[in-house]
Amino acid sequence: MGVGQSSDSSSTSESAVTAEEGGTQLYVLLKMHKINGSQLPQGLLPHVYGSAPMVGCWDPSKAIAMERESVSMWELSFVVPLDHGAEALEFKFLLKAKENLDLCIIEEGPNRILYEGNMEGDAGSLATFKILGADNGVFKFPVSVSADQLSPFTLAASWRSYKENLQSHGSMVRGIPDISIATTPSTLSSDVQPSGSQELELDLEHYEIPAPASGVTAEAHYAADATENPRGLQRSPSLPVPLTSHSSILMRRRESALSRDRCVSIKDLVVLGSQSPVKRTVTSMTPEAAAAGPASTTGESRSIGTDPLSVRFEDHEGHYVNRGVGSSPKFLRLGSDVSVLNSDLQLDDKAEDMPEAAGAVAAAAVADRLLGPKERRQLAIVLVGLPARGKTFTAAKLTRYLRWLGHDTKHFNVGKYRRLKIGCSQTADFFRADNQEGVDARNEVAMLAMEDMLAWMEEGGQVGVFDATNSTSSRRNMILKMAEGKCKVIFLETICNDRSVIDQNVRLKIQQSPDYADVPDYEEALEDFKTRLANYEKVYEPVKEGSYIKMIDMVSGQGGQLQVNNISGYLPGRIVFFLVNSHITPRPILLTRHGESHDNLRGRIGGDPILSDAGEKYALKLADFVNKRLKTERTASIWTSTLQRTILTAHHIVGFPKVQWRALDEINAGVCDGMTYDEIKENMPDEYAARKLDKLRYRYPRGESYLDVIQRLEPVIIELERQRSPVVVIAHQAVLRALYAYFADKPLKEVPHIEVPLHTIIEIQMGVTGVQEKRYKLMEPSV
Repeated sequence: MGVGQSSDSSSTSESAVTAEEGGTQLYVLLKMHKINGSQLPQGLLPHVYGSAPMVGCWDPSKAIAMERESVSMWELSFVVPLDHGAEALEFKFLLKAKENLDLCIIEEGPNRILYEGNMEGDAGSLATFKILGADNGVFKFPVSVSADQLSPFTLAASWRSYKENLQSHGSMVRGIPDISIATTPSTLSSDVQPSGSQELELDLEHYEIPAPASGVTAEAHYAADATENPRGLQRSPSLPVPLTSHSSILMRRRESALSRDRCVSIKDLVVLGSQSPVKRTVTSMTPEAAAAGPASTTGESRSIGTDPLSVRFEDHEGHYVNRGVGSSPKFLRLGSDVSVLNSDLQLDDKAEDMPEAAGAVAAAAVADRLLGPKERRQLAIVLVGLPARGKTFTAAKLTRYLRWLGHDTKHFNVGKYRRLKIGCSQTADFFRADNQEGVDARNEVAMLAMEDMLAWMEEGGQVGVFDATNSTSSRRNMILKMAEGKCKVIFLETICNDRSVIDQNVRLKIQQSPDYADVPDYEEALEDFKTRLANYEKVYEPVKEGSYIKMIDMVSGQGGQLQVNNISGYLPGRIVFFLVNSHITPRPILLTRHGESHDNLRGRIGGDPILSDAGEKYALKLADFVNKRLKTERTASIWTSTLQRTILTAHHIVGFPKVQWRALDEINAGVCDGMTYDEIKENMPDEYAARKLDKLRYRYPRGESYLDVIQRLEPVIIELERQRSPVVVIAHQAVLRALYAYFADKPLKEVPHIEVPLHTIIEIQMGVTGVQEKRYKLMEPSV
């Protein structure tokens, strides 16, 4: 069961002896609590194991995970026969890593013993864990154990009550109904549903629910760990690295030619014509999408704005349908006419597909296709800078942004290569310029990373972000020589003279970097890193060669300089524009859908309806939440769409400026606006099938696709990056899916399927440690 909450068991022995008449079952409830802001060590989760057969058979690999019932408590409950054997039931708490099953920390002290419904010793004591290498080394968490005797009839009745409660009421706060076993069916707490202008009676953390496992991490992480894995290095116990041969790469390319995260070509569609009666929507695009476009003056970067331009083809009944916004459908029979299409679009045998993109990105690619490339299609962004200057942070943000726009982008971190090939225990002496062995080893791993990036580009990759110090002209010349004839190189140099920012980055480096995971003494690690930094400073040479972008004291978002040299083209211009508006100032961004509307109740899409009664209630609760969460953030702002359901949802929020964005309006359903999906299925079966086949690229007749939504949201993303104060975004499901995909670095194909439920707040925390997420469910919708 594991989801029920037992009544408070401060006296376990009393609950054990108050057995019901004929009680033959024992309901055991284990709890572990956090106190005074204590946190579990990163990556570890509480488990229980013990004597067979209930709690793990004393095998840590079979330990049972405790379920998180709130932000401050984990629970595990199970039922055993009262006469569970002549021997006592013994168990212990332990901490296990979610990914590394071999990492297991067992609590200190003797076993916990449950005998005939009674706990021997103190059932409400502390669980103490000693972890080598951790900051304080010892972690203590209060635990409680209760054992209640139940009759089989009470147990069955409680289970029925639980299921009935779940079906009729659902979750109100944390994703589970609050019930109490062995008592009368529980009623939902009244303070879960405040009405009118009543303030939230529970702390905000009581509304917190677990974020999706595939969402943004809730804790800070070391950004370099999320970069690309080396191809040619042997497997490491801590990080499996698949070995990839050249022949296997080619074989995988052939096998996955039609399943890659991009559109299939018209030729592929024709080949598949005899194999599948229903074809997917395709977009005629190529990998050079944003890398090409009208060149700007040397030393100056400009972005171009243009109307969305894409050529789409659909085939559901043996026809190609060219449905542009505002144009009437045109039908073209498959067969000899296809060659006309190919010649008109200049789609030869060597032409490749454009990336998943639309609007200005596609327009730049079309210009490149028709007028000839102005520069190389592949682009390498090579980071330059001293350690602790935010290179990896900048590289991760830039990678996330380019991926979201539809460019195939990967982040290669040389430090990760070094740790996997040489190890993490290198001292500062390894980084001395006069240590030739160290210099050779560092150049070797840099070459390995560069070779991997170039090989990936040969397979169709578009933008590679090469993350390393690259602090000398000789290293940069080596990179330029390797990239010659294969990709265009732009150096991105980060320069920071703010001592407070540097010191903060140094602390984070020591706390998070695997280089110092085995150094328990913080001061020792600090001295070593300062020595390493001094070794780099002695030989550092600012960038003067080739195309480059210099970010000078820009991390705070206030002042600073951005210098560019020999920068031209659409994509480099977008990169410059993004970097101008980026900074590391921590601030939360709250994303929420509007309150439930009347069209939500009727299942109709689009429209401009008002809120339902439940939606009005959510608007009140949202106002209370925002006032509590942002009570010290008087510079926060509220952003809504121009549709009245979002404006009404924000109506009760006072004390903050409100901004209406047309870009935040819901996806335009075109001629389907106001219809239900059942009506679309019945009256427009071809459209229904096309949308179901490819929700990302499907464009409603006279309406929009998800790719269109992403393109119009780019100014919103840039402004969110530029803001230094909290922002509350009240918008719509499709729009919030696209925004969330940016922060969570989701592949574009997943955007239409991201879960963004009603009456739930997604808090995105942006700062130097990256992006973290929390979710709060204030209430359930009526539907």
